[in-house]
Amino acid sequence: MGARRAVSHTAPVAGPTCFCRDCLADLDAKLNRCGACGSPRLIRHRALATLALAHIDCDAFYATVEKRDNPDIADKPVIIGGGKRGVVSAACYIARTYGVRSAMPMFKALELCPQAIVIPPDMAKYVRVGREVRQAMLSLTPLVEPLSIDEAFLDLSGTERVHGMMPAKVLASFARDVERNIGITVSVGLACNKFLAKIASDLDKPRGFATLDQEEALALLAEKPVGFIFGVGPATQERLANRGFRTIADLQRADEIELMKQFPSDGRRLWRLARGIDDRKVVADRGAKTISSETTFETDTRDFATLEKLLWRLSEKVSSRLKNAGFAGSTITLKLKTADFRQRTRSQSIGVPTQLAAKVFAVSRELLAKEIDGTAFRLMGTGVSALRPGSQEDDSDMLDRRAAHAERAIDNLRKKFGAGAVIRGIAYDGPDKQQQDSRVKPGHPES
Repeated sequence: MGARRAVSHTAPVAGPTCFCRDCLADLDAKLNRCGACGSPRLIRHRALATLALAHIDCDAFYATVEKRDNPDIADKPVIIGGGKRGVVSAACYIARTYGVRSAMPMFKALELCPQAIVIPPDMAKYVRVGREVRQAMLSLTPLVEPLSIDEAFLDLSGTERVHGMMPAKVLASFARDVERNIGITVSVGLACNKFLAKIASDLDKPRGFATLDQEEALALLAEKPVGFIFGVGPATQERLANRGFRTIADLQRADEIELMKQFPSDGRRLWRLARGIDDRKVVADRGAKTISSETTFETDTRDFATLEKLLWRLSEKVSSRLKNAGFAGSTITLKLKTADFRQRTRSQSIGVPTQLAAKVFAVSRELLAKEIDGTAFRLMGTGVSALRPGSQEDDSDMLDRRAAHAERAIDNLRKKFGAGAVIRGIAYDGPDKQQQDSRVKPGHPES
């Protein structure tokens, strides 16, 4: 990785400064290939022996899993996403060369790459593979902080005696084992803090391993726009630009106190991150922060009755996931995306954490009703956050207890006869749909 690094004039730290990613042999940093196995995949850094904080990111995760399971598409552009009305969930690196990117509308992606193979997302499969990778991470260190299904921070400080090698080699061995045993690839960023580790993991994708320390970061960050810093969105970028801060180099030249005066809430953080300073610790996994479900419509809709029916189905999915995970939550959030891709997010807290579909729906429906103003929507979602371990019995209100009892009965029927055994009235498309709260499908013993 030496060609991508700013030259450091600081005295090197004692310990290996170069090794082979494939056989882990220590090497002279001047070599271009491993003398032991012939591999050109060498890792070099003057402080290699001391860096212990990593960001691991699975490469084009969804698409890579699909290519693993279907070798016939390994050399073809692959897009993971919905129909023409949906958006791109993921794109392989071949598709990315055509300009396809995550969150891009599918119609635009197919205009750029019409020969792409489009595969609907299989979240259950991706979650299973993500858990395999997570377990492999936890075998390295208990300090694993997941950021999503396919990426996490790891702190390997103090693990050298356990593994018998420095953290850099442990991570190289991990990447090799994931590729061999799970069949996907990862990129590793190794640095002195979280901010720089996240940057480093993007420097050499795919199958990358990049190292970065604070001194190198100054030169690397200088040319980047201020929006490169996490948490700096369009509004903050505009405020910074109005004060003359357009690049990170502008922030690096600023006086810390003056920057804090101009931006009381963000000034110190911006000043420090512009210099590669980040004191955040890796926090071990505390479980999911939000459980949600969303859908993109085939046609834009502004009809409340149609949206209401779809919202119930989403609420049931969220409820099912909460119950399966053993969580209840006290904040319910509605997400809407308009026909022109503008997003609306509305949240409401409730007194007692819930996992009931009826409660999630009731609060989400109330939020939805306030947004019905003639606007056409292309996407809707609902979710529950502020999670804690819980069950249906936690709902203390009498009506909630009755709803919990009814939902448990429905859940038991569905476990016994399948997910479609019972359909709530609002989701039923047949006649007299408003005359009963739930309906047992014909053909089951309870009908």
